[in-house]
Amino acid sequence: MEQKKEKGLRIRSCLTGAIWLALVFSTVISALLFAFLNHFFNLPGSISVLGWLLIFNTLIAGLITSFINAKLLEPITRLSKAMKEVSQGDFEQHLETNSRIAEVGESYQSFNVMTKELRATEVLQMDFVSDVSHEFKTPINAIEGYTMLLQGEELSPDQEEYVEKILFNTQRLSGLVGNILLLSKLENQNIPMKKKEYRLDEQIRQAFLSLETKWTEKEIGFQVELEEVKYTGNEGLFMHIWINLLDNAIKFSPSKGTITMFLKQEQDSVKFILEDEGPGIEDDVKSRIFDKFYQVDGSHKAEGNGLGLALVKRIVDSAGGTIKAENREYGGCRFVVELPIQKDKAI
Repeated sequence: MEQKKEKGLRIRSCLTGAIWLALVFSTVISALLFAFLNHFFNLPGSISVLGWLLIFNTLIAGLITSFINAKLLEPITRLSKAMKEVSQGDFEQHLETNSRIAEVGESYQSFNVMTKELRATEVLQMDFVSDVSHEFKTPINAIEGYTMLLQGEELSPDQEEYVEKILFNTQRLSGLVGNILLLSKLENQNIPMKKKEYRLDEQIRQAFLSLETKWTEKEIGFQVELEEVKYTGNEGLFMHIWINLLDNAIKFSPSKGTITMFLKQEQDSVKFILEDEGPGIEDDVKSRIFDKFYQVDGSHKAEGNGLGLALVKRIVDSAGGTIKAENREYGGCRFVVELPIQKDKAI
């Protein structure tokens, strides 16, 4: 504790000394200038001259003080910016400094040790999740396969119900494991580049049709305006964007509600807009809806696992695009996805 106080005092003493040095230096310069003018020009009105000298003195002092402060505070500013990046999940930050202030060097060293440990922890966590998910996948697939075989047998009504429940929950668990593995690959950048040109509007229609059972069960209507758009990207990966967004909209839409979809091509991007008539998103939740395993509404937890939107966000980010969620003026939620066109960044 005493060492920390001594360090703080040394920094403050250094800063105070620098400011006093600047003031003394500017005063000497002002005095020399006054002597020069008085000697060669014999200027009358000493009060006026002293006034100008005072202004000049203040200006010089301010400039020098600002310069010294900038030099002293620049390492602290860099550290603050780097810490902000770390708080947003960027653990690749590393700081170097040539500062002669011991406290700055020690702070940078501690920061670098912290980010190194965070990177190691993140890698360990992702490897663990990936390994466990791989171990789960094989037995889950086996259970699902044998359960599907049982559906072809003559069963009592109770047995049929049990088989359906086993199959439903097994498929749910299989989807969870698949999403975890895909998310882990995206975060480790282990997705191979498979970019090709295809019809983006047709892909969205396929995603829409693949969820037909869900939206017909709730009698949901659709308003669809999809421009013909040819896009170059990872077709298989992008399908996860549309399926997860549509599935989310269906899940939160009321029965007999309406979901609206727009797709249009702009000058250098493609914009997809999806709107529903659900409850919308509370302000304190907006910043968290793209977090892994976060679920907005507790009443819908049985229908999801909190990975869909996190997966969407990661895929969109990998493509160099953006996604945002906002509330509609008359109720409901709106998701806006923008994807760049003719960009060399591969996913």
